[in-house]
Amino acid sequence: MQWFNYYTQLLGLRGKGLLLMVGLLTIAWISAGIYKVQPDEQGVVLRFGQWVETSEPGLHYHLPYPFETVLLPKVTQVNQLQLGSGPIALSGGVDGPHGRQMLTGDENILEGECAVFWRIKDSGKFLFKVDNPEAAIKIVAESALREVIGRTPIQAAMSDKRQQITDQTRDLLQSLLDKTDSGILITQVQLQRVDPPGTVIDAFNDVQRARADQERARNEAEAYANDIIPRARGEASHIVQEAEAYKSQAVNLAEGDAKGFLSVYASYVKAKEVTAWRLYLESTDELLKKATKVIIDTSGKGMSGIVPYMPLAEKDKPEARGTGK
Repeated sequence: MQWFNYYTQLLGLRGKGLLLMVGLLTIAWISAGIYKVQPDEQGVVLRFGQWVETSEPGLHYHLPYPFETVLLPKVTQVNQLQLGSGPIALSGGVDGPHGRQMLTGDENILEGECAVFWRIKDSGKFLFKVDNPEAAIKIVAESALREVIGRTPIQAAMSDKRQQITDQTRDLLQSLLDKTDSGILITQVQLQRVDPPGTVIDAFNDVQRARADQERARNEAEAYANDIIPRARGEASHIVQEAEAYKSQAVNLAEGDAKGFLSVYASYVKAKEVTAWRLYLESTDELLKKATKVIIDTSGKGMSGIVPYMPLAEKDKPEARGTGK
């Protein structure tokens, strides 16, 4: 009987210890579901391996293992992908420089290299919607870059359209990735090198120099035209203005002469003899004003009342002073 009581007490103590251990294990298992998402992370909750929830930074809870697990990918980390460099370049893993070659909008060939910077936008889509996201970004980025270069002339691609090409490539790449629910955000595309193939670089440079000479000659011709044309127009306008002034003057003089003639004619109609004699005297007066010598008939026939004429205007002339000595 005493032995039975001792055995019963021992079982009771063991049962309490077992219950306590089970309780502690249960608490530890339940508390294992608490997890913290850092500011640069997103929590992806998997229930029996299937994505069911995405958690933002902070403290969260999920059903402990084996029911649910959590993945914590870095979503602020910017990753870089290089296109067009190395032994395997653009388009389908073509070896050598031919893999970097692209056809431009004016049917020329370029070799291009660019860098794509990306980060995770949606962890769930990134992990479960796309198989091998980096390879997908590479393939889509190559396609987008080739499409943009394919509608851009070679000269523009190598000079003033580089930023426009990068912007269009980034927008097109982001649009294609969004259509596949990739959960990837393209932050930047950098066009690092765009050159003609090495085998034709010398000929291409010759063509570019010829185009530069052509452009310079065109600019010089336009500058000369911009200088000479305004001056020619100014001279033409000046000549036209002088002609208009001369026209007005000639017309006014002609009209004045015509009015004077009509006035004299009106007087002549009223008194023919008087007007004729006045015109004769005026004509004679005008003629004598231009004469330097006057010859007077001194025979006295009908001219006894004429006073001898002394040409005082000739007194100061060199000839007159010479003859007086």
